[in-house]
Amino acid sequence: MDDFHHIYNAATRSDLPVLLMLHGTGGDENDLVPLAQSLMPGAAVLSPRGKVLEGSMSRFFRRLAEGVFDLDDLKFRTAELAEFVVAAGERYTFDLKRVIGVGFSNGANIAASLLLLRPGVLHKAVLLRAMVPIVPDPLPVLSGRSVLISNGERDSLVPAKETHRLASLLRTAGADVTVVMQAAGHQLIQEDIAVARDWLQQK
Repeated sequence: MDDFHHIYNAATRSDLPVLLMLHGTGGDENDLVPLAQSLMPGAAVLSPRGKVLEGSMSRFFRRLAEGVFDLDDLKFRTAELAEFVVAAGERYTFDLKRVIGVGFSNGANIAASLLLLRPGVLHKAVLLRAMVPIVPDPLPVLSGRSVLISNGERDSLVPAKETHRLASLLRTAGADVTVVMQAAGHQLIQEDIAVARDWLQQK
């Protein structure tokens, strides 16, 4: 697991979950730590840096063009990230059944891919500006998993139909999916944080 640059902050209470924070293109392991603290103060934070470089920008998997993913690399990187989370659980002694994925953009897409390809890794997921990363055949069984998708109505990178395609895919697999369309583009706004915080408290 040491090949992933990462941050781990232990929970302040044993009943709090682990937030797996997954940054967007060009981010790093520090980017979403403040977001984790806003969403659930005191929760454990596991925040890795994506290992793929696009120019000088870190990502979690390769893309061939905007919105066109290298599916072979996506599968490999998803498995690699899943193994990292499992190894982190052993090193830092947290319960793997209490891991919540929180991802933005590229990080949201790899979180969705974890749900679809390695469904045992994430208990819940908050997907911010996410699209369909891959359509596995057969679909996994995601009953018992809760997912929030918070996307922007004016997002030029993620059309509304893509948001609903992702929601439909996850629901078909059995997940409990909540979709919120924000009055925003691709960048996060305060309403994303408020919606996610409330959703995490309710779920």
